[in-house]
Amino acid sequence: MIKVHIKHDLNQINQIEVSGHASYDDSGKDIVCSAVSTAIIVTINALEKLEVLDQVKYDIEEGYFFMVIDKHNDILNALIDNLVYSLDNLNSQYPKYIKIKKEG
Repeated sequence: MIKVHIKHDLNQINQIEVSGHASYDDSGKDIVCSAVSTAIIVTINALEKLEVLDQVKYDIEEGYFFMVIDKHNDILNALIDNLVYSLDNLNSQYPKYIKIKKEG
């Protein structure tokens, strides 16, 4: 199961942690893991392209993603909100494979 832990304060997301594997299918065929990974990578790429990646600290490895937002702005907040929206949608479609915990 993929576990997502989101911490927010004052309507702003401050931290996101994603860990584990969905085990929806065999490695290389797991569409749930692929969708989650793609949402994360697209977000990181957009943060870089829009030159706000320096406002976050992140770690990404096989089966693990962690991000802390150091400095908020409208662009960064919109991209992070979109990531959470995407993860929420995936959770709605595949509730047996993704668990989301929101704190704050």
